[in-house]
Amino acid sequence: MRRKERFEAVVRWFSENRPAAESELHFESPFQLMVAVILSAQCTDKRVNMVTPALFERFPTPEALASATFDEVYPFVKSVSYPNSKTAHIIAAAKKLVDDFGGEIPSDIDLLQTIPGVGRKTANVVASIVYDKPVIAVDTHVFRVARRIGLSDGKTPVAVEQDLEKYIAPELRPLAHHWLILHGRYVCSARNPKCGECPLSGWCKEFSGN
Repeated sequence: MRRKERFEAVVRWFSENRPAAESELHFESPFQLMVAVILSAQCTDKRVNMVTPALFERFPTPEALASATFDEVYPFVKSVSYPNSKTAHIIAAAKKLVDDFGGEIPSDIDLLQTIPGVGRKTANVVASIVYDKPVIAVDTHVFRVARRIGLSDGKTPVAVEQDLEKYIAPELRPLAHHWLILHGRYVCSARNPKCGECPLSGWCKEFSGN
């Protein structure tokens, strides 16, 4: 099967069956989304959603978090992965927002990546959700699913991102990120993928060998 045909089939299935896929992180503002995505690195959304309500109640704005100390913030995020570095990152990120961007999340992906704790994946997630930018964030789930299905043979997240954006229409890219991440989380898992019940198995390169 040609890659273009595989993309067409996969996108068609998701469009018809998962038209409203969205992030499972809980947030009420672009700032809260950015913090939640930073905290979610190598950590489950479920765990992040357990800690952010109290964190956001205590520090609801960039200004509030920017003025906080490490010792004030750490207790709220100590149960996520790498709590020391993430505590430092979200405080520094809040300060950057206040000092350089007037407390607002920038829409430019390059500017987003100047914020502490915000790499390419986080920048793409925030830009696609907040500003509907035509980008696809490639995390571990997206990377795995895209390579297994045969949407990409890229060896790096950037290479996979480029393949996905080559074949997926700009208006579908923000949604496609959620399609792939949720599929990887609940069906095409890293261990024991549910190939027997996967609706994409007929087009999956690893499953069918085509």
